[in-house]
Amino acid sequence: MIREIKMNVSQLRNLIIRVLTDLSMMSDSAVNLLLGTAAQESHLKYIKQWKGPALGLFQMEPETEHDIWNNYLIYHPKITDTIGKITEHYQPGPWLEWDLAYQIIMARLHYRRVKDPLPKSDDIKGMAEYWKIHYNTPLGAGTTNEFKSNYDLFINKSGR
Repeated sequence: MIREIKMNVSQLRNLIIRVLTDLSMMSDSAVNLLLGTAAQESHLKYIKQWKGPALGLFQMEPETEHDIWNNYLIYHPKITDTIGKITEHYQPGPWLEWDLAYQIIMARLHYRRVKDPLPKSDDIKGMAEYWKIHYNTPLGAGTTNEFKSNYDLFINKSGR
């Protein structure tokens, strides 16, 4: 019998806060956007995409991870050093599937490369639109309504 595992949102929130603080990229907006992204992408339980290459709670594709390393981190050695201090990883690897701190960092860096400011921390509609444009992309299958529904279901109803 396979049981469904549910993540404790409060513990995930606290981990995101600690990781982003260590990364010097902490903000309430970033925390809530990452929680919403995880709720939308994996329903806070899947670590592998059913029919695709995406991995981790944020369902990031390894190609995106490599792009972050090759086209962003190469120009930000201090961030790379901080990633190494937090996770002991200094290059892409299998970490997207099983290292939650690394997943948080990669998702935050994905958004960090965007020039548009993050939405306000209490603007779920704004977060949904930001996610759709900058994470899922306009051609992606996800919708802003799904994001808002999943945020409400997995984050708001699970407690803060």
